[in-house]
Amino acid sequence: MKKTILLIFIWLSTGLGTLPLLAQDSSFETPPLNTALGPAPERINRETPRAAMASFLRAADDEDWDAAAHVLDLGGLSPARQATEGPELAHDLYEIIERKVVLDWSALLDRPDGLHTQGSDSDAMAGEPRRSLLLRDLSLDLVPAEIRLNRILAEGMDEPVWVFPVETVRDIPALHDRYGPSRFETALPSVLTKKTAGGLMRWEWIGLPVLVLVSILLGRIIHRLLQFARHHARGEVTTGILAASSMPLIIASVTGLVWWVTGNVFVFSGRIDVFLAPAIAAGFVTALLLFIVSSIEALLNGLVAPGEDVDLTLAKQAEARTLATRLNAARRILVVVVFLIGVGIVLSSANLPGNLGVSLLASAGAITLLLGYAARDVLSNIMASLQIAMNHSARVGDRVVYQGELCHVERINMTFVQLRNWDSTRLIVPVREFVSETFSNWTLQDPSMLRVIKLKLDPHADIDALRKAFDGALREVAALDIGENMGDLEGSSVSVADQDVFGIEVWFSVPCADPNTSWEVACAVRERLIARAAQLDEDTGNRVFASPALAEWSR
Repeated sequence: MKKTILLIFIWLSTGLGTLPLLAQDSSFETPPLNTALGPAPERINRETPRAAMASFLRAADDEDWDAAAHVLDLGGLSPARQATEGPELAHDLYEIIERKVVLDWSALLDRPDGLHTQGSDSDAMAGEPRRSLLLRDLSLDLVPAEIRLNRILAEGMDEPVWVFPVETVRDIPALHDRYGPSRFETALPSVLTKKTAGGLMRWEWIGLPVLVLVSILLGRIIHRLLQFARHHARGEVTTGILAASSMPLIIASVTGLVWWVTGNVFVFSGRIDVFLAPAIAAGFVTALLLFIVSSIEALLNGLVAPGEDVDLTLAKQAEARTLATRLNAARRILVVVVFLIGVGIVLSSANLPGNLGVSLLASAGAITLLLGYAARDVLSNIMASLQIAMNHSARVGDRVVYQGELCHVERINMTFVQLRNWDSTRLIVPVREFVSETFSNWTLQDPSMLRVIKLKLDPHADIDALRKAFDGALREVAALDIGENMGDLEGSSVSVADQDVFGIEVWFSVPCADPNTSWEVACAVRERLIARAAQLDEDTGNRVFASPALAEWSR
């Protein structure tokens, strides 16, 4: 007796006693399977998930629906209905799988227990027997329908088999009505429904290019209609709405056409649908997010420039310049956030099969490297644009001297800075180059500044008399309308800065309150100073300006 108990304990401790439990736990117990169909033919092998799916597809390709019905658990039907409705359900299920399921053969292992020996640490079922495999979730009313393969041990059977469970068979009619072939396809001649290269039917090779051409034509028609509407629109609000909704409406219309056609006219097979579904989702999401971005941009533009009479270059608009720069930064951050949200929505709605999703993610690294290298200039410009927005080294409306050009910052875009020159011409500079170059920002701290008028004068010129003439010119300009842009006249000065064989160089420093109008003030003072200097030359007979003869002699 003691020896018997000891042998039983050893047998249990070695794990051999758990094998029947594992075999039982890794399958579902069901009533007798498909009693009205009779024994399964030899071509049907249901021992493993891969064999069961392969047997079902081979029988379907040969249109042997009586044999294919043996891979379905028809327990939800009465025996009288199994023989008649079973082949029809197998036919409908095959059409659903062809159109909406891209099989992940790496998950359909050729093992009776479906055990995956090479699963990752994050796979909860790695190394565990499987008794149910999900092939695809399909939207159906409020609750999605699952297409599964289950391992069942039916009453009266010695070994478990893999079949489509009762729950999947129950949803076949509704799924076929929604995802099965359209009336258009059923009306086509049989020669067009035959499979060709790539597993696609002949009509799919014709329908896909036709769908692309019709989508392009619709996009062009809507573009022309929107252009016509914008040309005849009145009011800034109406024009702004049309401008903001133009591209989103085109994308949404084309996507809506593709969505309707692929659901009602051209119901493409799974090999095409696996890419069409995320593309349609991407189209709708892109249209919505692009409309949001365009609308917010139009709103921000209104806040940045509330009217044509608002000049951000004026000194009193310092707060407006800071606000405009911050709003430009917010707009760029918004674009990045909206892009990330859109990518997340599209990926979550793609519902790609496991192996395809992993393959895409695995190749995403290499694609990201290639795109990153190709778009390195664009990315660096975007980062430089955010850098300007954060450190306020240049704000919208600031007066700057960039590469010898006196300009003011008109716009700071994602990839370039738009500078307006003193003659109203525009200078477009990539943001990366703008931040890497040294430039003078006259408005960064104290807006007051000195503009220097440099004159070449005769060595015998009377500097004291010129100083008085300069003071008179300053007072005369200060009395004009432009004089409100002059600074404290106590800050003016006259200095002999240099001399050579041609004469002496005298600097006349003009105090200016606003760098954006300093050029006009300096020009007005220069005009009056030269006129007074010429009058002084004529009254005294002493030469004021350098003699042209010296310049000719030096040549």
